[in-house]
Amino acid sequence: MISRISGLIAAIAFAATLAISPVQAQDVKPADAAASVAVEGAAPVAVKEAENPYGLMAMIKHGDMVGKGVLALLALMSMGSWYILITKLWDTKKLADEAKDVRVTFFKKASLAEGVKGLAEASAFRYIAAAAIDSSEHHEGALTENIDRNTWVTMNIDRAVTEVNARIQGGLSFLATVGSTSPFVGLFGTVWGILQALTAIGIAGQASIDKVAGPVGEALIMTAIGLAVAVPAVLGYNWLVTRNKAVMSEVRAFSADLHGVLMGNRQSGKH
Repeated sequence: MISRISGLIAAIAFAATLAISPVQAQDVKPADAAASVAVEGAAPVAVKEAENPYGLMAMIKHGDMVGKGVLALLALMSMGSWYILITKLWDTKKLADEAKDVRVTFFKKASLAEGVKGLAEASAFRYIAAAAIDSSEHHEGALTENIDRNTWVTMNIDRAVTEVNARIQGGLSFLATVGSTSPFVGLFGTVWGILQALTAIGIAGQASIDKVAGPVGEALIMTAIGLAVAVPAVLGYNWLVTRNKAVMSEVRAFSADLHGVLMGNRQSGKH
């Protein structure tokens, strides 16, 4: 859909260029032609390159409020995407490192209480272990007595794992939203820019190629920025989903082992 609309916009701009080119050819005066022939034999003179009046900086300086608003929105979406991508990659890396340490050291401790003390305060594994041990040691009450201890511990461990998973998944919905909407935001900016350019040309009554091609090319920058925002967001989302699945498999394996140890301790009478 986006490619079709962009192709249509490009076709309109190309058609306008072709329509204006013959008019420009007819506007060349004989004196101008004679001057150009006379200059052909002269030595080449260095000409200072003119500053491009159409570009991103020109859009920021001379654009209207709608165009600047679209640029600001795309900038915010990009910054938010990169912030979430970097922070979540750090969180998953830290959780994966903790999983390696837990797998090697936790179940070799003399007791579960000692194993919990060896975990970091903010560790997800410590949170799950503390929740499991607490549910195993506190199975009282008129309502909870109707649930056997095995089911009660399983429910609390699953609840803790679900909370850890929700914490890791936080922010991914923002990446998905940016990846799916930023191209359309950029396309809206392009359509708005072309509309303003054509309106200005109609008011001025001058349909030369520089009056059409320049503003239309400048408007297409919005679409390019929208795609530049969307691509990292989509790639980051897919990457984080894959990493989260791998990390959560380690967390679930730890919770299953912990559940087995708790039930074994209960059956053998160890605390």
